Amino acid sequence: MASISGYNSLINCPLCADKRVKSYFTDLRRNYMDCQACSLVFVPKAFHLNKADEKREYDLHQNSGKDEGYRKFLRRIVEPLLLRLPRVSKGLDFGCGPGPTLSQMLEEAGHLMDIYDPYYSPDISFKTKRYDFITATEVLEHLAQPGYELDQLWTLITPGGWLAIMTKRVKNVEAFAKWHYKNDPTHISFFSEETFQFIAARWGTEAGFIGSDVVLFQKPY
Repeated sequence: MASISGYNSLINCPLCADKRVKSYFTDLRRNYMDCQACSLVFVPKAFHLNKADEKREYDLHQNSGKDEGYRKFLRRIVEPLLLRLPRVSKGLDFGCGPGPTLSQMLEEAGHLMDIYDPYYSPDISFKTKRYDFITATEVLEHLAQPGYELDQLWTLITPGGWLAIMTKRVKNVEAFAKWHYKNDPTHISFFSEETFQFIAARWGTEAGFIGSDVVLFQKPY
């Protein structure tokens, strides 16, 4: 139920938990909300897929380390990250998917990699380790609890280490209305530059934007 202020009093932002949430956009399939505190655009839980349907959608992805086109796509995050990493760093590819490729590319560059994916590589021992860097490529848009997940990853990074994220960014509601990215039923959290700047401020660091879909955060010493 919306309050007289226009906020939806029954929905908290899944990133920052603020209650100042308003309707952002509606299409034929679902509603999208906008947090006035952190600018996250998100799909309410009522429209989320169940685990079986979500897994079915992910199984349609055919990414492979042998696909040069996919490798070219991933170089957008690999190349700027490699410029910042010491030799033989320890990393985690969080949300590696059914065909881990990013981890393979980073291993080829001399780094040591763990992988995790809730469906395809579900070993949660990564939670007990510490990393010089963590990558999350085309992952954040799938997270139902991005605040919890991101804060957890941040605690696993050693001082001076890096969190490297790739996800398409929200610009404005006019562009959002025509945006193909929102049409994937597994995409439920959408970040803007303002959202990443909010996260950076909470972590006491800065958001380094590279191109239209990569952002890097360095853990303070």
